[in-house]
Amino acid sequence: MQHDEVIWGVINNGFCSFKAKTKTQSFCRNEYNVTGLCNRQSCPLANSRYATIKEINGICYLYMKTIERAHSPARLWERIKLPKNYEDALEMIDKSLMYWPSYSIHKCKQRFTKITQYLIRMRKLKLRTNRKVLTSVNKKAESADKKREDKALIAARIENVVENELLERLRKGTYREIYNFPEKAFEDALNNEEIDTEQEAKVKEIESDNEDIEFVADDDINISDISDMEDFNQILTPDTDNLVNEKLSKSNVEFEYEHEIGLKRRLQDPYEK
Repeated sequence: MQHDEVIWGVINNGFCSFKAKTKTQSFCRNEYNVTGLCNRQSCPLANSRYATIKEINGICYLYMKTIERAHSPARLWERIKLPKNYEDALEMIDKSLMYWPSYSIHKCKQRFTKITQYLIRMRKLKLRTNRKVLTSVNKKAESADKKREDKALIAARIENVVENELLERLRKGTYREIYNFPEKAFEDALNNEEIDTEQEAKVKEIESDNEDIEFVADDDINISDISDMEDFNQILTPDTDNLVNEKLSKSNVEFEYEHEIGLKRRLQDPYEK
């Protein structure tokens, strides 16, 4: 036979696997405990007549244990499903525990109230929070996209473009002062720009020197040279003269004689002796 006082004496003074002691009081880890405290009235092992409330998947049940079913542990607890309406559930608890001690009725109602409150909070939290949709990740596609991005950045040369733009703004005076700008990088960029400008200046000087070079006919022609040329013209036959004229016309060569040059100079400077 089951004797409640003997069982409580063993549990209280000896060992109990459900007991959790602290400095202030002792707690009970048994799932059927109605208060969670380790005392004579709340212990589900030391009371042959016991009632409690349990929640399973959002549904509350009333569990009752009587001395008549103590001989069959498989049928020890009687389970009654409580309605979702709070008032109807309290009425059902009162009907089921009509002839039970007031302590058990009060504690069952109190536990049912707490369970109902945390179920309502759970429903509200589910409505507030948005569920995250998990999607599969394709590592091959991600790696390929990353390689393409790296190649595009290298091809774009964004750093050089930004550096040139900043240097141009600094030259124009867009920024009055330089804040948090590395001086070494700025000096290197300016040195590179100076080298480029020096090379451009050298190229321009060479081009200007080439432009200054001109080909001018020789003014110091001797009279003897002219006479020789006249003698040569007399020696030439008509056929040779025609050939020479054709070659001269092809090469577009013009002969300027000394007396023609002298006439031009006299016309330009009539007072020169």
